This record gives sequence, C-alpha cells and structure tokens, in this order.
Amino acid sequence: MDILNTAVNSLSGIVWGYVLIYLLVGAGIFFTFALGFIQFRKFGTMWGLLSTSGDNGDGQSISSFQALATGLAARVGTGNMAGIAVALTLGGPGAIFWMWMMALVGMATAFIEAALAQVFKQKQESGQFVGGPAYYMEKGLGQRWMGLLFCFFLILAFGYIFNAVQANTIAEAMHNSFEIPRYLTGGVLVVLAGLVVCGGIRGIAKFAGTVVPFMAMAYVAVALYVIVLHVDQVVDMFYLIVRSAFGLEPALGGAVGVAIMQGVKRGLFSNEAGMGSAPNIAAAADPTPRHPGSQGFIQMIGVFIDTIVICSCTAFIILLSDTYSYDPNSAMGGIAITQNALSASVGSWGGIFVALCIFLFSFTSLVANYSYTEGCIRFIKDSKTTVMLFRVTFLAIIAWGSLAKIDIVWHMADLAMGLMAIVNIAAILMLSKLAIKLYKDFNQQRSEGKSPTFDPDMYPELEGKIDTNAWPKLDK
Repeated sequence: MDILNTAVNSLSGIVWGYVLIYLLVGAGIFFTFALGFIQFRKFGTMWGLLSTSGDNGDGQSISSFQALATGLAARVGTGNMAGIAVALTLGGPGAIFWMWMMALVGMATAFIEAALAQVFKQKQESGQFVGGPAYYMEKGLGQRWMGLLFCFFLILAFGYIFNAVQANTIAEAMHNSFEIPRYLTGGVLVVLAGLVVCGGIRGIAKFAGTVVPFMAMAYVAVALYVIVLHVDQVVDMFYLIVRSAFGLEPALGGAVGVAIMQGVKRGLFSNEAGMGSAPNIAAAADPTPRHPGSQGFIQMIGVFIDTIVICSCTAFIILLSDTYSYDPNSAMGGIAITQNALSASVGSWGGIFVALCIFLFSFTSLVANYSYTEGCIRFIKDSKTTVMLFRVTFLAIIAWGSLAKIDIVWHMADLAMGLMAIVNIAAILMLSKLAIKLYKDFNQQRSEGKSPTFDPDMYPELEGKIDTNAWPKLDK
C-alpha cells in the first residue's frame, strides 16, 4: 500500500505541478478577459437570474435552481471542511488567498462549460435532458473518443474515488464525535444513498433543493458567530492571509509555492470550476430564460457560494481559533482540525455541529456525484442493466471508503480530478468561440429589453450538431 501511495502521489504531483496548475489558471484568465470580466461586471445579473430560476412546471426536467442546488450538493462536502483544513496545515494561511483567486477566475470558466453543456444537451423520451462535457466533445468537436476518455476519468473520480473520500470523512467525524464504529456509519450511508439514487436524477435534484439551502445557511450562521466572538482578531487574520500568500510572513517564508499549490488544488476540489463535473447537471436543466447563457450565470453562483462563502467560513473558524498552527508534518486528519477549532471557540457542541454538517454536506455530495456519473454511464451505454450495475458498485465503494486509509484516498482523488480537468479544459478552449458568442447574444437581447431566447438559426455552425428536440427552431 505504501508503494501505491507513493506512486499515486508522485504522478499527482507531476499532473498538478507541471500541467494542470498552469492550464487552469491560464484558461481562467483567458475566459475572464474574453468575457469582459463577467464575474465582476455581471455579478448582479447572475443573482437576478436566480430569482427567475424556479420550477418550469413540465414535471419532467429540472429547473435552473434545482440544477444549482444539485451542483452545490456535489461541491459542498469534504473539500469545504476537511480539505480547507488540509490546505491550511500544508500551505499555511496564504493558501486561502490563492483559493479565492482560483474561485474568481473559475467563475468565468464555470460560465463557459455550463453554457456549452446546455447547447449540446439531449432530450430523452421521458422529457428529461442529459448532457455535459462528453456530449460537447462528441457533438461540438466530433470527437467521441475524447468524450469516452472524459467519462472514464469522471466515473473513476466522482463515481468511486470522491465518494470514498466523502464516506471516509463522514466515518471519521462520526467516530471522533460520537465514537460510532466506522463500519456502522458505512452501512447507514449505503442504505440512505441507495434510497435516494433509486429516484433518479430528478429525485436527487428535489432532495438537493430541499437540503442544501438549509445546511449552507446553518454553517454560515455558526461561522458568523465565531467571527463575532473574535471580531478583534479579524483584521489581523486577513493581514496574515495576504502576507502568507506572498511569502512575507517570517514563520512561513519559502512556503509560497506550497500555498499556491494547495490553494489551487483545494479550490478546484471544492468548487469544481473547469473540472467538467458541474456541467453534467447544468445540462439537465430547462433554464429560465430559455437560453444557454442563463445556466452559465447560474453555475457561476455555485462557484461563488462554495468557495468565497462556505470555504472561507471554514478558514475563518480555524484561523480565529487558538488551535491553528502551520505544520506540514501534522498527522491530524482534516476534519478533526475543523472540529477542534470550532470547539475551542464555541464549546464542546462545536465538534458535534461539525460532525452533523459533514454528514449532511458529504452525504448530499455522495448522491449528487451519482447524478454526474449516471450521465456518463448513459453516454457510454444507455441501458438499465448498465445503470443498475453501476449503482451496485457505487454503493460498494461507499462501504469501502468508510474504512479506507485517508492518505491514499485523497491522493487518488487529486490525480483523478487532475486528469479529468485536463481533458475538459482542452475541450472548452477549443469551443470557446461558440461560448463567447452565446454570452454576447444573451447580453445583446437583455440590452434590447428582451427575455433572452436561444435561436438555432443564429448559429449556422451548429447545424446538425444540436438536438432539435432540446432546442427547437423558433416560430417567426
């Protein structure tokens, strides 16, 4: 196992240190400029669209809000609580600064991939939509092999490894707070996840739409309480984050490279911008207004809430406590660090609260990850037998993850996520001209006082590439 751990960690280091970190940041900066700093200039627009993203009433497809909630369900999990603790331990407070920067440029990337997923979505006989990177690789680029490669990495990452990570963290939190045996936690997770995923993507979307807003608001409320308790330390905390980010903090001198690496890694692991995961659920939405750009804006919200809000809450809870120390050699698990920090500020109930939050956060991630993976399974072979076989193995990996050694699970997650992101970023860069055109079309119609509507006739380059049932031609 030690040999495997070393090999996986080394390969992950190559992928992240020499390829992906530059590709992610470069693509995010390119999209930010190409879209005219959309995350800043159109910040109000994305929130305005959220108010119109309710249920479309057709009873089959999911709404933009449900797609956002499901995307958040997948995003908000171990990366927000355990992952941020790991980033602070290994990279210091400066990692949080670079995580913020990654999220800001990632918002532009999120628009691109979600808009493309909407354009190339397919309408099934049931009335539901399916789509995602595999579909825009096949339909938009004409490269089915690329879509299959992406599906392989996504199934490996989200269908198996990430779920092992979530189950592992839940089991550790339950054991730390309530001394519940890991095998018992794993068994409960398997039963609960099985009940939810059998309802299919629409059932998962309804579940996420109910649970996610509640759990996010509760966590933010507790973080604000901690900030109030330590309000005299807040300015110094931000000063520490910025100084550490540029290697200006004496105690952390020379760690700036590690801070950047950890910030980018954990930022991507948490908000998934550019990874190609969120577009799978973004494609399933029937957006309001009915234009691909609508879902692009909505998915930008997901990146903002996940990283700028939820991840920051965890960072503040840890940094404002008396328990934090920069220790790259620490043997303490990520979730235990967060539990100890909150308990130090609010009392013994803090660790219990974190345990309950990680259970909800990670469990919703489990079922949302399933929704991502089912789309890829259907892309490869759309049959009931294949889907049922995947459900069985999906539940089995949850049971295994509850008992697994966390180091190898995290390293495998980093590697799978990196390979998946490389394939997706290559595709969206090649399709960026179309995505930028969609953005300009959306803005042009809004500036004319219209409710933006996608007109296939305005995109001759898409002739024969999009599903006319998903995007019928407009009556003129």
